[in-house]
Amino acid sequence: MEKETAVNQSHQLELKNPNAALKNKVKFFLFSAIGIFMFFVPVTVNEKSSIMLDHIVTAIQTSIPAAVPYYALLIIMLGAIYPFYTKSWNKNKVNIVFSIFKVIGLFVAIMIVSGYGPDWLFNPSMGPFLFDKLVVPVGLLVPIGSVFLALLVGYGLLEFFGVIMQPIMKPIWKTPGKSAIDAVASFVGSYSIGLLITNRVFKEGKYSIKEAAIIATGFSTVSATFMIVVAKTLGLMEIWNTYFWTTFAVTFIVTAITVRIWPLRSMSEEYYNGQQPPMESFSGSRLQEAWKEAMDTAAQSPVLWKNIRDNLKDGIVMTMSILPSIMSVGLLGLVLAEFTPVFDWLGYIFYPFTALVQLPEPLLAAKASAVGIAEMFLPALLAAEAALATKFVIGVVSVSAIIFFSALVPCILSTEIPITIPQLLVIWAERTILTILIAAPLAYILL
Repeated sequence: MEKETAVNQSHQLELKNPNAALKNKVKFFLFSAIGIFMFFVPVTVNEKSSIMLDHIVTAIQTSIPAAVPYYALLIIMLGAIYPFYTKSWNKNKVNIVFSIFKVIGLFVAIMIVSGYGPDWLFNPSMGPFLFDKLVVPVGLLVPIGSVFLALLVGYGLLEFFGVIMQPIMKPIWKTPGKSAIDAVASFVGSYSIGLLITNRVFKEGKYSIKEAAIIATGFSTVSATFMIVVAKTLGLMEIWNTYFWTTFAVTFIVTAITVRIWPLRSMSEEYYNGQQPPMESFSGSRLQEAWKEAMDTAAQSPVLWKNIRDNLKDGIVMTMSILPSIMSVGLLGLVLAEFTPVFDWLGYIFYPFTALVQLPEPLLAAKASAVGIAEMFLPALLAAEAALATKFVIGVVSVSAIIFFSALVPCILSTEIPITIPQLLVIWAERTILTILIAAPLAYILL
């Protein structure tokens, strides 16, 4: 109702002000084009070909190298304090556990930056590697990336393609047409914001339990900014567009398969609190409707500085949540991978599949795939020195597997969607296996 009122007001404004329509078109084309340029157009700077967002982050790291670690430490400190400041740390058992992990992450970061701590922590493949290769790039990329994501997703581009995509959502992914926008927004924007949207729409009775679970576990993967960190770690930035669009396609193909197997296939078709299913209808030209949705979004969009400010704030809060978890859960994953056989054992689940598709170093690829359940960045760290095909596949697996305990699992469990940890583990294993089987042949074709 609120959206309809805002849309009607925007149409009335256009009638009173002929320049309003032109202004909306300029916002749609100009801001969307800038967003596309920043994320997807490779540019060569200092003989290095990459996207502009990567060049900006690299410039910051090289121009003030001494200040960057202290900036990351400040973000980690704020992130460790935040759950206690907002009094959300004891909301449930999951929040308690992860709030404690964030405090542990702060102490680990202090040791890394100060240089005081146990010798094993300063092994080049442990603390320093995690901090320099993951924490610092994520700490810079997510806030800066959120500024340009405001341009990419805030002025009608997603709504335009969302309407165009509606006819194929139900037959392929078993979700309503309106979930197209939700799905793409989660992928190029943020899984936390995507899950927030999914949960809200679910509680409004517009998604069934099954549909909400499909969207939460099939589309709510990490954003493009996180993918840049994975690509940088694996040395894939020179083929960024190949990597991004392959990952995008594989993620959605895997989701189309997982919705047809247990446990997603067997989930309830009921709606939140017994609400009745919504009616979804469409008439007229789809292209005209897509354009109308895009123009309505552009008309309702806030002024540029406010949109950037709000997205930057969201990006910083998200970074505060993620960095302490990387330092604690990520380090735990590295310790288990380095000093215990846990992920070697878990990797044997995936070894038959990495061997079947003839990946170079199949056991390493299997182990890297397994460690992703702890933290989605860890597979890239383990496979950083592997052969190109292996790095490419692991890069896709990191994103397409979607489910990891350092961030996404607690986000899903904090929603009203009734899905359990055992179900999430099964879905993770299914997605990892399917991604290996689909991404490997593509790697051989594209590389």
